[in-house]
Amino acid sequence: MRNHIVWDWNGTLFHDMEAVLGASNAAFATIGVGPMTMQEYREQYEIPIPNFYERLLGRMPTRAEWLRLDDAFHDRYRELSPACGLTDGVRELLSGWQDAGHSQSLLSMYEHEKLVPLVDGFGLTGSFLRVDGRSGPSGGQKGEQLVRHLAALGEHVDPARTVLIGDAADDALAALGAGAHAVLYTGGSHTREKLEPVGVPVVDTLAEAVELAGRL
Repeated sequence: MRNHIVWDWNGTLFHDMEAVLGASNAAFATIGVGPMTMQEYREQYEIPIPNFYERLLGRMPTRAEWLRLDDAFHDRYRELSPACGLTDGVRELLSGWQDAGHSQSLLSMYEHEKLVPLVDGFGLTGSFLRVDGRSGPSGGQKGEQLVRHLAALGEHVDPARTVLIGDAADDALAALGAGAHAVLYTGGSHTREKLEPVGVPVVDTLAEAVELAGRL
């Protein structure tokens, strides 16, 4: 049976960390928290996101604060993200994986209605068996969505021969909980130091991640 990759989008295939940082700093300003550098952000970022804000505030945000944070983030992200592009080498990696007879899909916590046209705008939709974004409130974890994603793929994919490639510890936890494998990429939201304790392979390039996925 062929191997399957479930790709993460933000911070993995889509190199949007500058937009994420700018949007996060806009959100921080609504609760009186000063701006972060990229390194500070990557060292402190955490999923689920309310826990990240709790660390910054020293308490869990109120419902009103969370709504302000979320709105400010997404408003600024919409302004900044059009300037972002794909991570280097993505097109070649996706086509190479297909040419090798394997399959792939895309699962993101970015809102589904916004994700689909974005992926299509890069001409990547045909590379994936399925493209799924978040349906429901933002700020959650990927585990349940991955289970639904794999169920929707059905007999086309064996979770035991599936690798989720993402940039956050939550990606690995979701994969392990669904009976799949994971490889974590250091070019996105987390530093290597935050990824390694999860106990799955950690790589500095997506090419390395694909190579590992092919060894199952």
